[in-house]
Amino acid sequence: MFKDENRLVPVEEGEVYDVTIQDVARQGDGIARIEGFVIFVPGTKVGDEVQIKVERVLPKFAFASLVE
Repeated sequence: MFKDENRLVPVEEGEVYDVTIQDVARQGDGIARIEGFVIFVPGTKVGDEVQIKVERVLPKFAFASLVE
């Protein structure tokens, strides 16, 4: 539907979101999704319901940290 370079990214750096970890990446980071957009969250496991802060946004995925 959207071309990758024009796809809207549904998260912003510095913003906080409530998410559920849905999967685990090969490197062991938890994976959350917001509107299908992948966010890697270190230190989490499948089923965790956590609050995250987005640290870095790339065109196809983002990295976030846990909010204490």
